[in-house]
Amino acid sequence: MLSGSKKHRQRGVQVDVGGDPGFTVRSARFPSLVEVPWEGGTNLAVVFEQSCQKHASNPFLGTRNVIKKETTTSADGRTFEKLQMSDYKWLTFTETFQHASDFASGLIKLGHDKSDRAAIFAETRAEWFISLQGCFRQSITVVTIYASLGEEALVHSLNETEVSTLICDFKQLKKLAAISAQLHSVKSLVYMEEDGAELTSDLLEKLSRWKVSSFSEVRRLGMENAVDARIPQSSDIAVIMYTSGSTGLPKGVMMTHGNIVATAAAVLTIIPGIGNKDVYLAYLPLAHVLELAAETVMLAAGTAVGYGSALTLTDSSNKIMKGSQGDATVLQPTLMAAVPAILDRVREAVFKKVAEKGGLAKKLFDIAYRRRLAAIEGSWFGAWGLEKLFWDLIVFKKIRSVLGGNIRFMLSGGAPLSRDTQRFINVCFGAPIGQGYGLTETCAGATFSEWDDPSVGRVGPPLPCCFIKLVSWEEGGYTVSDKPMPRGEIVIGGPSVTQGYYKNEAKTDEVYKVDDRGMRWFYTGDVGQFHPDGCLEIIDRKKDIVKLQHGEYVSLGKVEAVLASCQYVESIMVHADPFHNYCVALVVPSHAVLEKWAQSSGVQYKDFADLCDKKEAVEEVQKALAKEGKVGRLDKFEIPAKIKLLPDPWTPESGLVTAALKLKRENLRSTFKADLQQLYT
Repeated sequence: MLSGSKKHRQRGVQVDVGGDPGFTVRSARFPSLVEVPWEGGTNLAVVFEQSCQKHASNPFLGTRNVIKKETTTSADGRTFEKLQMSDYKWLTFTETFQHASDFASGLIKLGHDKSDRAAIFAETRAEWFISLQGCFRQSITVVTIYASLGEEALVHSLNETEVSTLICDFKQLKKLAAISAQLHSVKSLVYMEEDGAELTSDLLEKLSRWKVSSFSEVRRLGMENAVDARIPQSSDIAVIMYTSGSTGLPKGVMMTHGNIVATAAAVLTIIPGIGNKDVYLAYLPLAHVLELAAETVMLAAGTAVGYGSALTLTDSSNKIMKGSQGDATVLQPTLMAAVPAILDRVREAVFKKVAEKGGLAKKLFDIAYRRRLAAIEGSWFGAWGLEKLFWDLIVFKKIRSVLGGNIRFMLSGGAPLSRDTQRFINVCFGAPIGQGYGLTETCAGATFSEWDDPSVGRVGPPLPCCFIKLVSWEEGGYTVSDKPMPRGEIVIGGPSVTQGYYKNEAKTDEVYKVDDRGMRWFYTGDVGQFHPDGCLEIIDRKKDIVKLQHGEYVSLGKVEAVLASCQYVESIMVHADPFHNYCVALVVPSHAVLEKWAQSSGVQYKDFADLCDKKEAVEEVQKALAKEGKVGRLDKFEIPAKIKLLPDPWTPESGLVTAALKLKRENLRSTFKADLQQLYT
């Protein structure tokens, strides 16, 4: 049975779900599952309309325009673009609703059949959200596709769902022109305009198979030809979301309106005091379930959403012109979501800058960090008094200004967040960070650590929209009768669990099950354990288990999560060959950290690629990985015996990681096949 300690109040409670052999837990704060944010808010079109009525004149969607653009070419021929951008220009809730309604009418007048599907293939921006809500006004199912998706996966996704209207941003037009002959069902193309970009006659000729219209043209068409709304049912498919595919072609997950609304309703109960005084910074891909769920929460809460991008996020971001301000500085958000890779980079950048200053500044930072960390780990509610104000003023205020200075709550999802990075956010930004666990298949709804939980390494109790069940996995040695904590495969049940994979009944039947009461469950393949207070911890992954030559099992994901905390690691993939008794690793090292070591050690090198080949550099990183492995209590056979340092980062564009920066393991193995073979010789 679960029983919270004095330090950890009860956050989840064990429940009986009718003779089920698993160990099942629900949120301790609600006796029954939460499905809607308010009475009657059963689908996204209604939630959108009612929230826009409630917050009518408040700002909702904010966008920055490009004022000036500079392009430079480096000595090696690479081109860099720098931007100076305007302040945010806002649409109110009422204006946003009108834009979406006009766009919906325009689509119908353009010839889109209400029973056909529309796809959105664009980077995150206000028009993305407006397009989505416009489609919902006419009960049109939307297919969402990552802007970074490769041609083969893009053709597969659009053809499989038989999309008739394709909505994209201007940057995608050339890519679509190149594959237009392979797209069999598309009839209309709607593109979002871009500052300073024009549709040339040559490009228009290449797109001539389709009826091509700009976003503003479709809106104008709708303004002149209003069409009555066709409101969907809760059970209707709202979105077919294509995953970026860590293996093989992407799968389309079918999400109903009720699924998405349930997750949003549950998260609304978790973020303290969320409302129209908050400002949310949106820059993650809206084609990813984390961002889609987050912006749905902001819509329901009446929170302003300012759009940015990962390349313009801060004053020092790659695309921001020197002397100009990044999105966070201008917007000054109170809320934001992030994937761990981005937070890790923020942490690394701060520590690098502190180290460069050295002297008194570094000593003050180190003292302040230790003091604040001790207070947090003693109790998140620690009364720090004047000392807190002192350290905030002389140390942390400048660090917080990197993200605008007003962040009061952050959400991390998409991958495990390291203990060190979680504490860094707590200390330097003075904000709790909710670590969420969820999947596309559960509409991001599963667990969410609560703002007053000071622990690290856990993902919180079940969201109030679902049950979390552990099912024994005997082969892996995890059972619900394990002591001191029950362990097993994580299974999620409730209204946030989606309908399965589009046109893939076999895979749907494999991982989705419906019990005797009609409850839908999704079998995640992740392995977890429940702490006594009802919080979940992810401890393993069934698919990442490899058996070595002598019979030892290695969980690749678990080992990578531990070693990722090493200061030298930017990215890492652990590889285990079952015909050998040790594992190896591919490592993309941190440029800044490895180069700093080389300079202090007197290692001579021509460029970063040359440094990665240096025997001394490989030995230094391997020694650091071994040390990190011991701290993380890895067995000797789990620590890579050999490593290869790779100079180039793994990006979604390279096809080596997903848009959420998860490893595409098969692609990495294929790309670096020769290197992996060499490590085993």
